[in-house]
Amino acid sequence: MDDIIIISNLNDFIFCPASIYFHKLYGSQDNLTYQSSYQINGSKAHESVDNSSYSTKKSIITALDVYSDKYKLSGKIDIYDMEKQLLIERKKHISKIYDGYVFQLYAQYYALTEMGYAVQKLEIRSLDDNKKYKINLPDEDLLMKN
Repeated sequence: MDDIIIISNLNDFIFCPASIYFHKLYGSQDNLTYQSSYQINGSKAHESVDNSSYSTKKSIITALDVYSDKYKLSGKIDIYDMEKQLLIERKKHISKIYDGYVFQLYAQYYALTEMGYAVQKLEIRSLDDNKKYKINLPDEDLLMKN
């Protein structure tokens, strides 16, 4: 299990590699001990997705556990819209699109498609200002993919 990459760790690693160490070190202790206010606010923003109160529409899947055997990735997606074939990652506040956001979304994409879901569009949403950012699929942005 040590060779599995937790998808949320991709963004954490780009943001601050030490935060992954502290997640493991502090384990089940209060998040205030080791998370920055940005990380805590981000966790708060995911509550409606995590407790499945985001939507009652049958074509909307939230908080789905995903896994890629090919890339050894494991995690959860925020939102997948089956009708639009759209995978959405939500962030509390976006001032710019960081590479870690894209890597996290790509990992979710690879896991979801490996599990048999059709994904044609990727998007990152900023909750504070309700902005949507279209992200190219990995094969449409080879620089980022590589």
